[in-house]
Amino acid sequence: MHFALVADEKLNCWEFKKCGREPGGRNILQYGVCSIPVAIDCDGINGGKNGGRACWVWREFACKEIMRKCSVQEIRECRECDFYASIKN
Repeated sequence: MHFALVADEKLNCWEFKKCGREPGGRNILQYGVCSIPVAIDCDGINGGKNGGRACWVWREFACKEIMRKCSVQEIRECRECDFYASIKN
């Protein structure tokens, strides 16, 4: 469960989800560094650091870059994500 954010507080996805997959995060040895916190091409979008507030955009871009379409499950995961919903609102 995530608590409502103050309107001015713009967390990045890894801060909101507390996944620990950002550089230096607690879960990088087990899962590796996520591509979102290092996606410098997305820096500043929606007021985030790197891809931190545009993770669904980066995921779609990454799918296209490796010459495949995102699976229905991948799209559903983004659309049903509580972080995505908070940005959309």
